[in-house]
Amino acid sequence: MPWMPYVWSMQTATPAVPTPSFDLHGWRREIPVLERFVPLNACSHAPQTTRTRAAAEAYLDSWNRDGMDWHGWLAEVDAAKAEFATLIGASPDEIAVSTSVSAATASLASALDFSGARTRVLASEAEFPTVGQVWLGHEKYGVQVDWVPVRDGLIETGDYAEAIDERVRVVSACHGYYQNGFKQDVAAIASAAHAAGAWIYVDAYQTLGTGPIDVKALDVDFLAGGTLKYLMAAPGIAFLYVRSELIDKLTPAVTGWFGRANPYAFDAKSLDWSPTATRFETGTPPLLNAYVARAGLSIINEVGPGAIQEWTDQLQKRLIDGADQRGLEIQGTRDIARKTPSTAFLCPMESHLVEAALRERGFLTSARGPAIRIAPHFFNTLEEMDRALDALVEVFAAGQR
Repeated sequence: MPWMPYVWSMQTATPAVPTPSFDLHGWRREIPVLERFVPLNACSHAPQTTRTRAAAEAYLDSWNRDGMDWHGWLAEVDAAKAEFATLIGASPDEIAVSTSVSAATASLASALDFSGARTRVLASEAEFPTVGQVWLGHEKYGVQVDWVPVRDGLIETGDYAEAIDERVRVVSACHGYYQNGFKQDVAAIASAAHAAGAWIYVDAYQTLGTGPIDVKALDVDFLAGGTLKYLMAAPGIAFLYVRSELIDKLTPAVTGWFGRANPYAFDAKSLDWSPTATRFETGTPPLLNAYVARAGLSIINEVGPGAIQEWTDQLQKRLIDGADQRGLEIQGTRDIARKTPSTAFLCPMESHLVEAALRERGFLTSARGPAIRIAPHFFNTLEEMDRALDALVEVFAAGQR
């Protein structure tokens, strides 16, 4: 067990201070920005670590020293894909690299056949805008996009089963709601989709790196995510998982020379599809980003998604309990089992002004709509949760004067 619930003495029972199962302070020493800020914006952007900086410098050193080393650089891309595969319980052959979840979603959408009876896409209203916009972009090809509603910041799983029918080609269900951290039961949604003969696509950007994700156990067909949030890396790279049994059934129209079985044939008149998920790749991969992504992913795999979830659950509990004590209003679920580490606090003023005011006080947070999101990660402490809440109360009070 990573912590003991109580320490007993002869006189009384005193609650023990929870501690993580990993070397918290050792990892904190690898994050230089902690000397100046408290990063609580993992739902938006991860802090730089000494490991990710060294990875970026390794590419720059190679480029400077060797001028060109495509063999070594592409090997690093493959290593990043392997780290991502390890994280989600997949095979590296089921992973494609992309530049963003927007690009990965567009590539996948272009591979789906809507010419028959299955012309519907069923998406949730909790999708990050880019995902919904990609599906809407296919309406000119006769696709019908329908929506499962968000109610009071939540989505009821049963609403999917009611909306899915034999005309649905794919169900698009984000794992975590970007606005308030609500986490969907994608295994149950996948079951409902498959029962109707539909596929399921999951945007896991808000959940990757926050806890264990096993695409085989969840039984999802497609899953995408980038690395700049909880995966401790940078923008400019994302990964797409495609279930192995579906790969040879799909030929994306959004393609390029790295989607070929032999990219080096340089035959503009041929589409020799890669037998692996690399058929969903397009042009030259993001090399520098792959170095950084591999380093960030290695941190998450080393700390362990399970250990990360155990600790961030404690941090969330501290936030929620502290919010109640301070009279702060939370948007979305308070059930830790149904949310990511991101907690959204409703603002009595414009949320971006709150973000700026908290930054002035040394706290990095992320505004979305009417709320300010506080999203701790494995490197944060309980004391930082208390100080952040006190700062939030101070900002709200100053804004109401």
